[in-house]
Amino acid sequence: MLDRIFPKIHNEGYKFLIIFGLATLILYFIHGFLGFIGIVSTIWTYYFFRDPERISIGDDNYLTSPADGLVLQVLETNGPKELGLENRKFQKISIFMNVFDCHVNRSPCSGKISEILYKPGKFLNASLDKASEDNERNYYKIKSSLDEDIVVVQIAGLIARRIVNETSKDQELKQGSKIGIIRFGSRADIYFENYHPLVKVNQKTIAGETLLAKK
Repeated sequence: MLDRIFPKIHNEGYKFLIIFGLATLILYFIHGFLGFIGIVSTIWTYYFFRDPERISIGDDNYLTSPADGLVLQVLETNGPKELGLENRKFQKISIFMNVFDCHVNRSPCSGKISEILYKPGKFLNASLDKASEDNERNYYKIKSSLDEDIVVVQIAGLIARRIVNETSKDQELKQGSKIGIIRFGSRADIYFENYHPLVKVNQKTIAGETLLAKK
């Protein structure tokens, strides 16, 4: 029960808690109401950076969600040209993370990271279709244990200004392993072949646990 009220937070959150906490003290001495706003902001920051434990199915016949959020798209499209996959057809699922969702991203399968590619870009609203091509983003190409190419893309949003990668090329991952975090509102896309989608648009997902697709 205490874990729900006071969840563990990601390492990226501590510096922001200190900044918001100090700002709250200053605001409180200026005006009590401003101090109250600072307290609310500090509490929100704490929960934004929460890093709860997740239990994955541990079966690569399924792909689990890379992010908490809302399914924006389920469609067939070409693979990301940035990874040289534009001539292959993939299923793509896009998940939007609002500022109240947990922003820790996870691997949808077990396997090895064969490529990581960072692309600087704009900071459009992450719910827009063109955010996948225009915004700051980070690509992870994973060779799964079933020899499938699975691609996860972290996409910064309107408020987000930094994608934090916590992995490296050739790193071995388990299904549900943490791969990084995006700060303050964003999106995650996943590309895959030879799986059938199990989710629909507007469905809520939980990173590492929701089953997105099945062999």
